Amino acid sequence: MATVKFAIIGLGNIGKRHAEHILHHPNAELVAVCDIDAAKAANYTVPFFNSIEELLQNSDADVLCVCTPNYLHEPHTIAALNAGLNVVVEKPMALSTLECDNMIEVANKTGKTIFAVKQNRYNPPVVAVKKLVEDERLGKIFMVQVNCFWNRGDAYYSESDWRGKKAKDGGCLFTQFSHFVDILYYLNGSIDKAAGSIANFAHHHNTEFEDTGSFVLNASNGSIVNFNFTTCSYEKNMEGAITLFAENGTIKIGGQYLNTIEYQQIKGEAIPAINITAKNNDYGLYQGSMSNHDKLIDNVVEVLLNGEKIMTTAEEGKEVVRMIELMYQSV
Repeated sequence: MATVKFAIIGLGNIGKRHAEHILHHPNAELVAVCDIDAAKAANYTVPFFNSIEELLQNSDADVLCVCTPNYLHEPHTIAALNAGLNVVVEKPMALSTLECDNMIEVANKTGKTIFAVKQNRYNPPVVAVKKLVEDERLGKIFMVQVNCFWNRGDAYYSESDWRGKKAKDGGCLFTQFSHFVDILYYLNGSIDKAAGSIANFAHHHNTEFEDTGSFVLNASNGSIVNFNFTTCSYEKNMEGAITLFAENGTIKIGGQYLNTIEYQQIKGEAIPAINITAKNNDYGLYQGSMSNHDKLIDNVVEVLLNGEKIMTTAEEGKEVVRMIELMYQSV
């Protein structure tokens, strides 16, 4: 039976999630791990490497999962591509469209593939609404409301020295809420204009950027988008929601993690009720987006072994970064 050999660089919370699903996939094999902290490799029986150079020189992996801090996504991806590996790169793909262009250029030159991680596209409510949009059942979309109300406390920022640093982290839209920008893009297309305001209300002592923002965006399809976010939701995540107001219906994907259909009033037959519970990435001190990395790993395997379609291409990963840049440039 054919297998795809994976290596992972970065054994933090998300790297461990990648490893878990690689180890449980019948056609995937974990062949190496890499981190600057050797203690993080204690639970793995595969070879451990302390640097990406060491890993790439000594591993026979087909794919490198780049799960390192945001500012390292570009150099680690490019190094792996040049060594002949395909790359799965965690969100955000990079911290600028220029970095994304550099990565795509090397992928094209080497003939290797970049898989951008956007696992919320697999959320059942998102899948259902995407089909409504593709089938044109909603008609023209007039307005989209995106609400991302999460909590990130002191414990989160003290876990890693890169979190909260502008040059290494990028900001809330890169680290916490790029998945929501992606789902906006996935369901409603790109944006052409942005206007907004950001502020740092409660995180002056541990972040170099905003913890709250509100934007009005003009989408390429003519709709108006209101995008609100904060990491100041008191003590816990409150909501991650996206509502579409359209010619033939209104539908809200809600919950804390885009995990329920909270409201629907659509022309014709209603879509089935969806309410997914206990499906978030739970890291103990905080919770992240929906835990669909099993589907991500499966997509990588299917693309490489069977020529299936990539769920999120590098160009799509770059477009999400461009949208984030446009939003930040407007304030």
